[in-house]
Amino acid sequence: MNDKAYIVTVDMGYGHQRAVFPLEKIATLPENWRATQQNIISANAYPDIPTIDKLLWLGTRKIYETLSRMHGFPILGKRLFHILNIVETIPSFYPRRDLHRPNGAILFAYFFIRLGFGKHLIGELNKNPRPLIVSFPLCAFMAEVHQYVGEIYCLCTDTDIARAWVPVNPAKSRIKYLAPTFRVHERLKSYGVPPENIFLTGFPVPEISSEKKTAYDETGTILAKRLSRLDPHHSYAKRYRGLLSLYIGQDHSTPSSHSRVTIAFAVGGAGAQTEIGLHLLHSLEKQIRDGSIRLILVAGSSKRIKKIFEREVHRLQLGKLLDKDLKILFDRDKYRYFQKFNELLAETDILWTKPSELSFYVGLGVPIIMTPPLGAQEDCNRDWLLMMGAGISQYDPRYAHEWLPDWINSGRLAHAAASGFVNASRDAADRIESIVLHGVKKEIEEVGFI
Repeated sequence: MNDKAYIVTVDMGYGHQRAVFPLEKIATLPENWRATQQNIISANAYPDIPTIDKLLWLGTRKIYETLSRMHGFPILGKRLFHILNIVETIPSFYPRRDLHRPNGAILFAYFFIRLGFGKHLIGELNKNPRPLIVSFPLCAFMAEVHQYVGEIYCLCTDTDIARAWVPVNPAKSRIKYLAPTFRVHERLKSYGVPPENIFLTGFPVPEISSEKKTAYDETGTILAKRLSRLDPHHSYAKRYRGLLSLYIGQDHSTPSSHSRVTIAFAVGGAGAQTEIGLHLLHSLEKQIRDGSIRLILVAGSSKRIKKIFEREVHRLQLGKLLDKDLKILFDRDKYRYFQKFNELLAETDILWTKPSELSFYVGLGVPIIMTPPLGAQEDCNRDWLLMMGAGISQYDPRYAHEWLPDWINSGRLAHAAASGFVNASRDAADRIESIVLHGVKKEIEEVGFI
């Protein structure tokens, strides 16, 4: 029985790497590779990657990031982004029907794989085969075509997925899928994946600690403190006292007289929607100065975005508040950034971001204010958040200083925080470990809104 697995992802945006980061405890590398802190393999940036493979991955990444950033440009930008969206198209779920036929994007990918794309990586892993978990479908296709000896698991990273996640002939494929939602579970079946190759696990989210405690679900300490700040007039607590007592205990309705709300605005991996963060900085300037709101601008691993935020902070003469009521979160290394971001969640009351893979983090009791979605998968993530009541679409961020206090005082954001905590999964990492390493079919039993 294996105690470790190969975790393979791609360095492209944040979504695929963030998805596997909570699985680092079971990750390992081939014996002849130098150990790293996370032991997570990037298919497009591993040791001794062949030049041709590196160039193919680089071209794919450049196209993706360029088209994602172009979305904000009028006319031409939106038309170019539409090219990316065609590949990621997700057909309407109803009426239910057979959608197993592959599209051109999959056939194009298989053309390069059969020419040898990815063969070197799979050969390296085959020297000492272990269970393989990938978060990018192309890597799963490579493993199967190039005859990887171990089990192949593909972790889906959104609340619904395009046909591009499934191989040319899914009925004959041995790729097993880890589905984060019931919709993905059913979608995979419509694409022709045999039911026995699909496991409903939820999406891996990090463990969040408060005061060096990790018993998050046992005490609800972090959520209780967050709700006290998001529900200063007990508007939500009075109506849902029974629900709160059931899930987080009694200590949920005693806000501090000096509590301030912490907002984290997170930019996507391609740097799209940075301007929304700047609007937010301007709109909430007064509240930041008086200490009633703490704003964290999450630049991720982008030095360019960090500089944009820093320049505007100093232009508004807010530099003296940095690391107090204002913070810019940045780390050039993506995994160190993920770690810092996860640590930040314990003190974050509102996550303001596009409906990306971070949508699943509402399971930690953090409500999401959604910027406009970019792409078909984010449209689905937005719908999922709205259905659960855990996410709210932003109003004009230039006037956040007017409408955001209303959302807080009414308990609307407290409702979103509690809804995500109650309805979304938090223990997917343990389920995945049980399935992949121990052969235990440990799936989500109560589907609910997951």
